Amino acid sequence: MLKHSDILVVLLAGGRGSRLEPLTRDRAKPAVPFGGIYRIIDFTLSNCVNSGLRRIFVLTQYKAQSLERHIKLGWSLFSWELGEFIDILPPQQRIDEHWYKGTADAVYQNIYSIEPLDPAYVLILAGDHIYKMNYWPMIQMAHEWGADALVGCLPVPVEEARRAFGVLQIDANHRIIGFEEKPEHPQPLPDNPSTCLASMGIYCFPTRVLFDELFRDAGRPDSQHDFGRNVIPSMIESGRRVYAYQFVDENRKSALYWRDVGTVDSYFAANMDLVAVDPLLNLYDRDWPIRTYQPQYPPAKFVFAGEGPGARRGEAIDSIVAQGCIISGGHVYRSVLSPAVRVNSYAHVEECILFEGVNIGRHCVLRRAIIDKGVHVPPGTKIGIDHEEDRRRGFHVTPGGVVVLAKHHVISG
Repeated sequence: MLKHSDILVVLLAGGRGSRLEPLTRDRAKPAVPFGGIYRIIDFTLSNCVNSGLRRIFVLTQYKAQSLERHIKLGWSLFSWELGEFIDILPPQQRIDEHWYKGTADAVYQNIYSIEPLDPAYVLILAGDHIYKMNYWPMIQMAHEWGADALVGCLPVPVEEARRAFGVLQIDANHRIIGFEEKPEHPQPLPDNPSTCLASMGIYCFPTRVLFDELFRDAGRPDSQHDFGRNVIPSMIESGRRVYAYQFVDENRKSALYWRDVGTVDSYFAANMDLVAVDPLLNLYDRDWPIRTYQPQYPPAKFVFAGEGPGARRGEAIDSIVAQGCIISGGHVYRSVLSPAVRVNSYAHVEECILFEGVNIGRHCVLRRAIIDKGVHVPPGTKIGIDHEEDRRRGFHVTPGGVVVLAKHHVISG
């Protein structure tokens, strides 16, 4: 009988996240803050714990210091005595002198860490998506069906698949008969021409099958050493039993919630989802908690309650306000405030994401902006009002009109 302890999770968390710059200028994409108190990787790690999976390797590479610190501080809940662990594995160049050349190569280079544990199955996950999922039914299905690989998937609009997804074609028995990475003309579902079946970047393998395929892929000089581009299509062509597992959402809403926050605009939109009266992503479900590291800050405080013309009033409306924040006579509307943010008197903050330790000076006006950690916005500064002026001052402006200030950016006059 398959047990949770028979499963090893390999979580890929080494991505550069170049489309999220400047938020990824000093940190890996999975370490980018999200929703006020979380990091992106917290959602995948919480899914693992909530699924009963407590044997986890986190593979890092790009600017991993912030991510490693967060995992050590927030995820030290595992007991080696009970066979539980979360181990961070940086590139060790044990096989050759190269850094990771693709998702499959990252796992291949860590075979020596996986093999001594002798897991029955290896579950491969990405650490840069926002969603809630119980992985255990997927693993059980792979076992019951005798699958050589099981690929997590979900329906997406055809236009989205063309830009960002691997697209699957399946037969009546859920066996994958075709797999293309970001195809120019995605194959739609037979019963819905506007929708296709997209890979979530979740793969479940029997360990011996995984090793065989990784060794085979490593010997191909023309391979990009990627699961979606190379390993899975090769398995399908060779007749391996590769099946699709459709996403079962633990978010418990009418629509499936899975977000690849790979661009600044998509990241901004996902955060703005959270401030709705009925947010698309339910962070308040005690049956599926999202765990993170929370520093020891005091509760948030709102001060001044003046009335009449010229009065200052500290308030936040339709917003998320984390611990340690002080709204000191300023106005916050539809915004996400991370810990220890201060909004001073007469400032107006609207549809903004403020990272930890940001200080907004008096009489500032900010609209549709992301201000990274530790930035002090001088009194009277306007951001997001005139994009040409924003660019002149060295601020990053996205195609969607979101203004971004990088970590510890110093704002000149």
